[in-house]
Amino acid sequence: MATLEIKNLHVRINDPENKDTREILKGVDLVIKTGETHAIMGPNGTGKSTLSETIMGNPRYEITQGDILIDGQSLLELPVDERARAGLFLAMQYPVEIKGITNMEFMRAAINARRDDDDQMSVRDFLKELDRNLDILNMSESMARRYLNEGFSGGEKKRNEILQLMMIKPKFAILDEIDSGLDIDALQVVAKGVNAMASPDFGTLMITHYQRLLNYIKPDFVHVMMDGRIVKTGDAKLALKLEDEGYAGLRDELGIEAKLVDDDLSEANPDGI
Repeated sequence: MATLEIKNLHVRINDPENKDTREILKGVDLVIKTGETHAIMGPNGTGKSTLSETIMGNPRYEITQGDILIDGQSLLELPVDERARAGLFLAMQYPVEIKGITNMEFMRAAINARRDDDDQMSVRDFLKELDRNLDILNMSESMARRYLNEGFSGGEKKRNEILQLMMIKPKFAILDEIDSGLDIDALQVVAKGVNAMASPDFGTLMITHYQRLLNYIKPDFVHVMMDGRIVKTGDAKLALKLEDEGYAGLRDELGIEAKLVDDDLSEANPDGI
């Protein structure tokens, strides 16, 4: 069993060009173990996407206090590629298109980057695993041969993120609004892929606005984020309550002032990193 721990995390925007140094995360504490599924919900601009990008090492966000650890080892000094090798995977809210490299080339390179030189995945084993996962996601082999996300619809990009997840098999997956822009059929397929990953060696952190995703991927824990903090934790019933009542009642209960602030750079800038 592996553990991803976020300890008293304070983060601000690192954007000196625009003289923007707002604090976004204001003391986030969260522990995720493999074998568990966690969901974070909350209004826009409360720091959800900032948390995912910071865990993965986006340099646009500056950690001013706190730590991020896997099995007790801090990740703060590690660049993005080394965090990926340590077992992290981020399914991005806005997957980017990369010309010149196919999905197949990208995924096999990512898999072998995590392996020792004497344990590289063979082409034969790769294609066998690829065919199995393409079948689960109802994807054609032609999509795997296309350039990474080039010309893909929004739904195809999200499905492709899950294909990468299933091929790479990280310890922890962070799914940043993987359900946004999906119709019900596509959502069910994406959820099928995530559920196929379930094992004692895999943990999930889902970030979403809507309870509907949790109808298909059942969370063990639901966390509510407001004003840069996790303010409430419960089980799946908490998500149902939020769906019925919204966030206003919880804000009033906790005495949190509503803020319509565009705090998440990734929400303000769909191009991401």
